[in-house]
Amino acid sequence: MTESSESSLLKTPLHDLHVSLGGRMVGFAGYSMPVQYTGGIVTEHNHARTKAGLFDVSHMGQAWLKGEAHEHVASELEKLVPGDIKALGLGRTRYTQFTNKEGGILDDLMVTRLASSNEDGTLYLVVNASRKTEDYKLMDDNLDPSVTLVKIEDRALLALQGPSAEKVLAGLTSGIEETVFMSSQTMLVDGIECWVSRAGYTGEDGFEISVKANEATALAEKLLAHEDVMVCGLGARDSLRLEAGLCLYGNDIDETTSPIEAGLIWSISKRRRAEGGFPGAARIQSEISNGVSRKRVGIKPDGRAPARAGTEITSIDNKVLGTLTSGGLDQVWKALLLLDTCQQSFQRLEQN
Repeated sequence: MTESSESSLLKTPLHDLHVSLGGRMVGFAGYSMPVQYTGGIVTEHNHARTKAGLFDVSHMGQAWLKGEAHEHVASELEKLVPGDIKALGLGRTRYTQFTNKEGGILDDLMVTRLASSNEDGTLYLVVNASRKTEDYKLMDDNLDPSVTLVKIEDRALLALQGPSAEKVLAGLTSGIEETVFMSSQTMLVDGIECWVSRAGYTGEDGFEISVKANEATALAEKLLAHEDVMVCGLGARDSLRLEAGLCLYGNDIDETTSPIEAGLIWSISKRRRAEGGFPGAARIQSEISNGVSRKRVGIKPDGRAPARAGTEITSIDNKVLGTLTSGGLDQVWKALLLLDTCQQSFQRLEQN
């Protein structure tokens, strides 16, 4: 990366800390981000699997969606997503997608209803860094004026992921053991006010912590002071989510891929499947009833040769079966297979 291109990139509140810790900085979604540190991606990956990894995900888009009451705000957001937002309980989080009129995925996001009844009518959203500008415009253009989108630009977002994550946070705050998966609350972490969600994108237990930008470095240093915590970069974050079979927008899901093709039917409740009312509902409802002609599946490599996204998957007689959407050495790959040409292959892969 040239000096001029580096200077044009945005920086997260933890940028100087990354540099001081030896982070290898690269451009990602318009930000200067650490892809790895001196120990390497494999070391970081394994540490997050066995203890705890700390990731900077401050490049993600954080926003409030505010209205008079939850029912109204949820109804408005449901015009754009197939997720059941109305059914969210206080402090609970839901994964969903913005869809287009063709039923393709514009982005995937996390939606949280605030834990306090005094803040009823406010949703907390986290969207992908590469799509946040488009997501914000989508909501501004399509939601009723009575619902206000407020971009959160003065907070960082940290992800503490791994089997030791609860133990680490328990030493800095009280009540973390009572925070269940896909729930969130405001709490003091060693005296620093944070919005803590028990969620993440590694397949491990863990937490995402939203904190004021000017307190982010202090919080990160407190977490890294624990012997079980290792700082990790984007490389390990990608390998961990890939090993866990989690989608990456732009690779495994995009504007042509429906939630059903992507294997995300579990994120659409029975009510939303029946009622529709979101962009592309006709296609998605049809695919639920009649099946799909292609589907994202996980496959396991035989040998150590890496395969990259975009690689065609062919049969022994050279028929194209699908395309690799994400890949990595010695990890589960993900592919979008054309089922009308390889139904038997798909069934065998799905069994494995």
